Amino acid sequence: MNVTGQRFFTALTLAALTAGAWAQTQTASNAAPATSSAEAPITPVPTPDQQLRSELEQLKQLVHEQQQRIDALETGRKAEPEPAMVVASVAPMDGTPASGRASSPKLQADAPQPQNASQAQTVQAGSSDEHIRNLERQIKGLGPISFSGDVRLRAEPFFGGPADQSMDRARARVRVRFNALATLGSQFRTGITLASGDINDPTTTNQTLTGFYTRKPIALDQAFVEFTPDQFKHLTVVGGKFRYPWFNTELTWDKDLNPDGAAETLGFKLNTPILKRIALVGFQLPFAEVAGTSSTNKRIAQQITYGGQLQTAWQLGPRVTLSAFSGFYDYRGTDSIALALARASSKNPQTPLTGLLPLGSGNPVQDSTYTTTASTIITVDGTAYPTGVTSVTSAQFASKFALFDNLAKIDINTGNARFPVSFIGDYVQNTRACANLANIVVAPANTATQTFKQTLNVPCSSNQRRGYWAEGRVGRLLEKNDFQFGYTRIYIEREAVLGNFNYSDIRQGTNVSQHRVDMFYQFDKNVQLGFTALIGRPLASTEPWLTRLQFDTIYIF
Repeated sequence: MNVTGQRFFTALTLAALTAGAWAQTQTASNAAPATSSAEAPITPVPTPDQQLRSELEQLKQLVHEQQQRIDALETGRKAEPEPAMVVASVAPMDGTPASGRASSPKLQADAPQPQNASQAQTVQAGSSDEHIRNLERQIKGLGPISFSGDVRLRAEPFFGGPADQSMDRARARVRVRFNALATLGSQFRTGITLASGDINDPTTTNQTLTGFYTRKPIALDQAFVEFTPDQFKHLTVVGGKFRYPWFNTELTWDKDLNPDGAAETLGFKLNTPILKRIALVGFQLPFAEVAGTSSTNKRIAQQITYGGQLQTAWQLGPRVTLSAFSGFYDYRGTDSIALALARASSKNPQTPLTGLLPLGSGNPVQDSTYTTTASTIITVDGTAYPTGVTSVTSAQFASKFALFDNLAKIDINTGNARFPVSFIGDYVQNTRACANLANIVVAPANTATQTFKQTLNVPCSSNQRRGYWAEGRVGRLLEKNDFQFGYTRIYIEREAVLGNFNYSDIRQGTNVSQHRVDMFYQFDKNVQLGFTALIGRPLASTEPWLTRLQFDTIYIF
């Protein structure tokens, strides 16, 4: 019997006993005068008051016993799993039958119970607390789930750079991230991340504290499902918007960028004296859709990056490990990126926003680019008058981008757990620098309503195709009072990489020489303090070095 029925039974029992006590009292009262003293028993007859008190004591004892039974039933009910109707509504979400869940072995032993009207009403019209409890039960039904995140406050002054002081500034920034990760049975994981930042800039989750105190945007930064089959644990497939499954530095990919698409990892641990692991990663990352403009071909084509990486791990000694990575990134359709960047940099509110949206970038993109603009005119008596309305109609990179990327990471155990040492080297080469020159479309002929102009920011040189990254780091950030120090030297020629997807904090995306020094301190278990100095300038330039300082306080939960 459920708790509601038990309470109803108790109420009926109390009412019946009370009525019985009242009837017996009236009977004793009416029969007393007719009883003779000769017929009286040896034991004195209780008075009506005494009888009533006795019966009330019995009622109290009965109520006490019933309450104990109710408490016992409620305690037992809390220890039982949720009713079958709640579990049934959750089971299809992870695709795993209830019998396969180690966390709910008792579900199969409990036969489904039909709902009565009062139960249904409670579920449908319960309080907000009841809805929250139901949600918690559903979350638990999905399997182990974890939440995490961080809030970073940053003060960031700039000084130096161009002689006109156009890059001098001082700003405050905030970054907020919230992660939820769930394990769906033994084969699937899924996760989402919400993050702050400009939704049109894929390389930053920072939000500048400005905008007249307006609210700051939060957007979907990750949303993925990962599959590792039970029958073949060496394979992992992930799809959606996810973190990089391949190893990289910010020479080629900014750490805040989460690509879209799918990736596959096939990895094996090896029991050899030196080679400990080998893996192969493949990925397919669509970034745009572009419709054809020909009268006979308006097919919508997907612009995509194909790539892969070979990964190996080596034990070079008792305290030295080497990880080596060799990858290739083939970007297909990068002219759509050039057009989106050109529209964003034009800062013209009359530029059409249909089709490709403007693409923001944390630093100036220096890859050689051809840009065509159209200006509207009015012709009066054979004389053309500009209206001031200008829009970007076309933009193309001079290069195609097929990057051959080779990395190595050495980790050294110094014998002091708080001070490990690591070194990272990264060398990238664009194997198709200036390969798009043959596909550059000339500006259209002027008309009575429009004039066209094509500009080139800088001529393309196929020799400027390489980039280098050298990083050294000492220390860790695991426990309170831990320190970590790092220095990085960055050198990127103009056509080496796509300048809008790599490190967004450097002086400019390519054609840059850069130094980075950083220090972090684990102030508390969940609080880090950081300082980073970025000092850079264009290659082959006498421009003063631009210094960018970052003072960070990071709260982790």
